[in-house]
Amino acid sequence: MNPTMTRPAFGPQSGSSAEAQKHSEGATARGIEQYTAQMPSDWFLWAAGGSILASLTLQCLGRKEDAQFVGQWVAPFMLLGVYNKIVKVAGSDRVHES
Repeated sequence: MNPTMTRPAFGPQSGSSAEAQKHSEGATARGIEQYTAQMPSDWFLWAAGGSILASLTLQCLGRKEDAQFVGQWVAPFMLLGVYNKIVKVAGSDRVHES
């Protein structure tokens, strides 16, 4: 890495206290994050895979509309898995340390 380049600081030590307070999470978000951080990330991957298999099964059974409905669950499950991983790695926010 070039010594003249600086990396942006992230995490609990970055930014001022006033800036951190301005961008602080609410009580609801903190509660959800504390709960979801306890969930294994595998659950979301398995749910997405199960949705794919269920959609494929429904398609093979000729239930095209049901297959499309269930197939649309894959993206939300994967997105929730990414959110879960971010919460585990980055934590809630810089103001309310757990």
